Amino acid sequence: MAKASPVSPFAPASLARLPAIDGVAFATAEAGIRYKKRTDLLLAVMAEGTAVAGVLTQSKTASAPVLACRKHLRKGEARALVVNSGNANAFTGQKGHDAVALTVEYAVEATGAKPHEVFVASTGVIGEPLDATKFSHLLTSLAESAEPDAFEDAARAIMTTDTYPKLATRQAFIGDTEVTINGFCKGAGMIAPDMATMLCFIFTDAAISAEALQHLISEHAQTTFNCMTIDGDTSTSDTCLAFATGRAAERGQKLVSKAKSKKLAGFSDALHDLMRDLAIQVAKDGEGLSKFVTLTVEGAKTWAAARKIALACANSSILKAAIAGEDPNWGRVVMAVGKSGEAANRDKLSIWFGPHCVARNGERAESYDEETAAQYMKNGEIDIRIDVGVGKASATVWTCDLTHAYISINADYRS
Repeated sequence: MAKASPVSPFAPASLARLPAIDGVAFATAEAGIRYKKRTDLLLAVMAEGTAVAGVLTQSKTASAPVLACRKHLRKGEARALVVNSGNANAFTGQKGHDAVALTVEYAVEATGAKPHEVFVASTGVIGEPLDATKFSHLLTSLAESAEPDAFEDAARAIMTTDTYPKLATRQAFIGDTEVTINGFCKGAGMIAPDMATMLCFIFTDAAISAEALQHLISEHAQTTFNCMTIDGDTSTSDTCLAFATGRAAERGQKLVSKAKSKKLAGFSDALHDLMRDLAIQVAKDGEGLSKFVTLTVEGAKTWAAARKIALACANSSILKAAIAGEDPNWGRVVMAVGKSGEAANRDKLSIWFGPHCVARNGERAESYDEETAAQYMKNGEIDIRIDVGVGKASATVWTCDLTHAYISINADYRS
């Protein structure tokens, strides 16, 4: 069995270098929210006129920051983002709302923003009251020291059990004007996004309306963040926010207000690619993982059905454990397909581990060789393809294996 590393075996040798984006600056601090000597506070300050869009967890026990973001998103305007790690400010009753209100109040003072232009996100332990007085007084000095090229510092400030910061950048043209899209996110456990992903923040200098940006973020979240899972557990705090400063207008880009405008085609593709990149980075940093797994379901009736079947496999503890043990146990794939509740023709079901067909038309493939399949399972990256034989739709989901290290990390999480 492969051993999990304290640092993900898929941690990049070098992090993506994100260029500065006109109209946004970052500052971080050690606020001692849960641990000493750990950067755990982030402030992003944005130019006037910044548009914002986002997708948030659909959890019925959503955190106080999520509820505040949901309310503020209605206006589509942003000037400040405050994020803390170490405490999720979830299941904290009125104290949680008070902590958000105090954070917003101090952010307004520090940045000159209106209350609805301040967005707040928190990540960490659930159920522990968040003492906002530990960090709210720091926001003024952070606003004064904010720098535009501090994306890596920002990404590190929001990490919890992550073993590396997740960063991505893309360029695109809107008309004749080149724009930049940068993003960073965190997540390693309690990951099964439902409308959003853990914490993810995207910034662009594009001049695009909040309505158009909202359409793109909502659409692309479905085929990126919502197609990634680590353990099948949806967080109370999932938040994905995208901010468009509009500064590209100063270089000649005309404001685009309609998401279906042909002018946004390249931007939309670049945004989707960036979100897909970040989703895969999260899956490659799953708590205690030793394998990264790509699951593709074909031959389904609809894309939604294919995704549901793929997620049933990706969230199957017994299948994930087999992958960790490097066991080509395709019977567990059959089980997961069957429990999904979606249409599948048992007698046409075919399964591949990498290039090796292990089951065809409802039974073990004649070409199946245990030794060959077992050797393939020793790879760090595993591809599993499934044809359920009832249609033409397909979907791809990204996940990881389940090791003893995952249990150790989560058994000690509050220690």
